[in-house]
Amino acid sequence: MKDTLKYKGYFGSVHYNPEDRIFYGKIEFIRSLVSYEGRDADSLESAFKEAVEDYLSTCAELGKEPEKPLKGSFNVRVAPELHERAMIAAARDGMTLNRFVAEALRKAVER
Repeated sequence: MKDTLKYKGYFGSVHYNPEDRIFYGKIEFIRSLVSYEGRDADSLESAFKEAVEDYLSTCAELGKEPEKPLKGSFNVRVAPELHERAMIAAARDGMTLNRFVAEALRKAVER
């Protein structure tokens, strides 16, 4: 995602509709649908922050824990052969599979 906003650990998308001449987006990486819009960059950013605040206050009113985006864990599905090769490589390097995958991801995103 190239165009994003960030506020209180939440990420928001930025899109433009030339037909209606409005910017719009939604809070990303959570299951709840929380959207916002604005006529220009400043109003879009304000609307995004207001949407985050509204989401947090609505969760509090409902006694519901707000979803945390990108909390640090995710499932990865791979072919059994790749799983086996990764497990063997991790063991060879004296690592858990989790640490091995985390190191591979870190190296890939630092390129």
